[in-house]
Amino acid sequence: MKSAKRPDWDKVLVDIVEYVQDYAITSRIAYETARNCLIDTLGCGLEALEYPACTKLLGPVVQGTMVPNGAKVPGTQFQLDPVQAAFNIGAMIRWLDFNDTWLAAEWGHPSDNLGGILATADWLSRNAVAAGKKPLTMKDVLAGMIKAHEIQGCIALENSFNKVGIDHVVLVKVASTAVVAHMLGLSREEMLNTVSLAWVDGQSLRTYRHAPNTGSRKSWAAGDATSRAVRLALMARTGEMGYPSALTAKTWGFYDVLFKGQPFKFQRDYASYVMENILFKISFPAEFHAQTAVEAAMALHEQLKTAGRSVDEIAKITIRTHEACIRIIDKKGPLTNPADRDHCIQYMVAVPLIFGRLTAADYEEDVAADTRIDALREKIVCVEDPAFTKDYHDPEKRSIANALTVEFKDGGKMKEVAVEYPIGHARRRKEGIPLLEAKFRRNLARRFPAKQQTLILDVSLDQKKLEAMPVHEYVDLYVI
Repeated sequence: MKSAKRPDWDKVLVDIVEYVQDYAITSRIAYETARNCLIDTLGCGLEALEYPACTKLLGPVVQGTMVPNGAKVPGTQFQLDPVQAAFNIGAMIRWLDFNDTWLAAEWGHPSDNLGGILATADWLSRNAVAAGKKPLTMKDVLAGMIKAHEIQGCIALENSFNKVGIDHVVLVKVASTAVVAHMLGLSREEMLNTVSLAWVDGQSLRTYRHAPNTGSRKSWAAGDATSRAVRLALMARTGEMGYPSALTAKTWGFYDVLFKGQPFKFQRDYASYVMENILFKISFPAEFHAQTAVEAAMALHEQLKTAGRSVDEIAKITIRTHEACIRIIDKKGPLTNPADRDHCIQYMVAVPLIFGRLTAADYEEDVAADTRIDALREKIVCVEDPAFTKDYHDPEKRSIANALTVEFKDGGKMKEVAVEYPIGHARRRKEGIPLLEAKFRRNLARRFPAKQQTLILDVSLDQKKLEAMPVHEYVDLYVI
């Protein structure tokens, strides 16, 4: 007969909580990168507001619901409870697959956590001011982002959830839950309860990311996860109990039920490594394993023009790539929706080869109807290069290499174009940040008049100004 005695807390849970509660972030690079991450992430959300498929999901659950001192949703007039605001912000951020990325044994987008972090911080700040207390500052938001990035990224380094069919948003939920619980002022025990609740939840299947079921849920899954985190933290604040061996319990714990009985492995302690090395999507709204392939395709487009060659003359295109790319986005056959297309490397290479561009609009029906795209897709094959796969996992390199070779029907061949590190990689920060800021300016211009753009830029591009600004005042800059 098994004992009903409550076990000690799983070490993985304790480590997460102690990191969030006790670790002091001192890295200047981490804070500067977090500021760039903030503006890029919010900019991605603003661009998503141009797409009805996204905006139809936004607003309160029940139309007309008003929440006094609620959290505001940037780029809209919505003021919501923090749970629904987290969903709104999270869905906007992820909709176009254009926010930051982390690639390891598990991949994901740590800035997805901003949905829960910003919504909670804004809601807390507005209520604090209403009660005559001090609000949170944007430095608190940046610190929360750094810690959420670290939790999600460090777990992802050695643990593949996709290989057991679980979507990476489980890590968004866990990371957001821990950071939001701390923002709410929960005790150590309450935070442990909260994080355990996140692991006990049923976790999303990846089926909506893969053929034959690829669909738009992949665009709101992270919003769902980060909003669920806020909900769980608020439940724990009421005294809701937790589950100490949520991961390790025999038969019924996460490891046995969902992770093939294997415990998590860790490469490094939590600090600020992930934020410092995060990958920004700067040039193309494309699944990150294809970013370097798109860069190469853009270069080949120019070479084709210079040589006076047409894509109709192409007989075959070979993409020399890494294993993760083949597993996720190597796809043949019909593509039925934008979510399907932005997870197909053949589509993401064909469009820039034909048009010399790849934008979010290029995944829509009117562009996809061009018969040249599918004709070219059929000529593209992916081949794994073991060296590319090795460097992809190497913590000192973390490359995301792709190399393209074009062969013509007349027997001619173009010189292979290889790109090892995308423009958003830490190794290309000096080159990338001016382009990231330009991307933010473009996204602000989509939604706001010139004066409002200037007000947002004035504080957003100044580290000291941003860190000192109360959260609710910063969010108010984004209200239309």
